[in-house]
Amino acid sequence: MKTQFEQMMDGLNDVQAFLAGEQEGFKTHVPQHVDVKAIRNRLGMTQARFSNTFGFSLDAIKHWEGGRRTPEAPARTLLTIIDKNPAAVLTALSPAAYAAAVGSSKLAFVHVRVARKPKTSGGVTKRKTYSAQAGKRITK
Repeated sequence: MKTQFEQMMDGLNDVQAFLAGEQEGFKTHVPQHVDVKAIRNRLGMTQARFSNTFGFSLDAIKHWEGGRRTPEAPARTLLTIIDKNPAAVLTALSPAAYAAAVGSSKLAFVHVRVARKPKTSGGVTKRKTYSAQAGKRITK
């Protein structure tokens, strides 16, 4: 087993070889542990909303947060990007919807908050949506 110093030196040697043109490509570090619940809570999303927004299954979110399963490396990579820059992921997954939501095609950090739908009598739900142009509320 290598010491931390030996691991750091190996990494620095890899960088030096890459910069000198002796080695092609590089290997990225994917975190071994990602706190899915903390990421979701920072975005102010429910489990269902988080799974729908970013393309995960609801069961996967529940299992990850409950500690019954661990996200695989590709999911940990995506979760890390969601944690650092959710706007980049939203833009990549749905550029038109994201641009309409923020009123611009420029990238920006976004705090996503989901409002609960108020129930009316008779079990009919009224939805409140917001116009992307003026931020006006429209009831449907």
